[in-house]
Amino acid sequence: MTGGARGGGQDRRLACVSTGKDPETRTNPTAPAVQIDGLVKRYGSTAAVDGLTLTAPRGAVTAILGPNGAGKTTTIEICEGYRRPGEGTVRVLGMDPVRDARALRPRVGVMLQSGGIPPSVPAADYLKLLSRFHTNPLDPAQLLDLVGLAASARTPYKRLSGGQQQRLSLAAAVIGRPELVFLDEPTAGMDPQARHATWDLIAQLRAAGVSVILTTHFMEEAERLSDHVAIIDHGQLVAAGTPGQLTGTVGQLRFRAEPGLDIQSLLAALPPASAAKESPDGHYVIEVLGAVDPMLLAAVTAWCAERGVLATSLRIESRTLEDVFLELTGKELRS
Repeated sequence: MTGGARGGGQDRRLACVSTGKDPETRTNPTAPAVQIDGLVKRYGSTAAVDGLTLTAPRGAVTAILGPNGAGKTTTIEICEGYRRPGEGTVRVLGMDPVRDARALRPRVGVMLQSGGIPPSVPAADYLKLLSRFHTNPLDPAQLLDLVGLAASARTPYKRLSGGQQQRLSLAAAVIGRPELVFLDEPTAGMDPQARHATWDLIAQLRAAGVSVILTTHFMEEAERLSDHVAIIDHGQLVAAGTPGQLTGTVGQLRFRAEPGLDIQSLLAALPPASAAKESPDGHYVIEVLGAVDPMLLAAVTAWCAERGVLATSLRIESRTLEDVFLELTGKELRS
């Protein structure tokens, strides 16, 4: 995914994805990108969304995270106007996504994870067709170059790799210069080079003032790209904030050793307010408020040396968004 993503310089790239709309001409330009208040959606006796309230700020990347069955897809489909809420209110760019669908469609881009593109249509023809539905579209050829598909312009959709199909879906979502774009698992199936180039494009969208709602199971992606994160489970909001606010100021010291070390004895040798656990067997994690300092490192290695324990793969880390996600939603598999 190179070509246009590198050629021409940063200014040209930002101009390519810019909405080109004066904020003063937009309806309610100060409204959040998405505002959800008390949303409930039931299917029979099951509440897929159960009193959800969250806000996605304008001009920012907001990641909505949750395990399978948490209510993410239903919430996003309601925001996109494909489903009606059972209770509560949803506003997108200050408007009702169902009642004001005609006004919203030109201003919102939607990237589907799969499907929706005719299998036999070439990539270039598909973007040209979409461009005709917009009053100020991006140039299809330039957009293909930007997402690294210029060499595959005449390739039918069904012949593209999974990652290439994802990039074409991303191009389709932004061709109309949307003010808000919904990205569903945007880098699924991509190789590392394409993934990083897609992250760069999302950063360009944000820099151009485009609001982005991102759903992903890739926690590194969410932590890297997002200004704000909302974690939902069982249809309810369980945490929200910036990645830094959610991960906090917890330092971690990790090492491997023989399974079954005496955790209580280890804790007694550490500074107050430290925490230690073994998970999984033979993998040890020590957490402290603030950064890991030399005194903590010395205390751990001295404790190991006194007991003849060889600590390997010792590393210092900070708590990640994935750590927070698992703490809040559990580690059990969801179907």
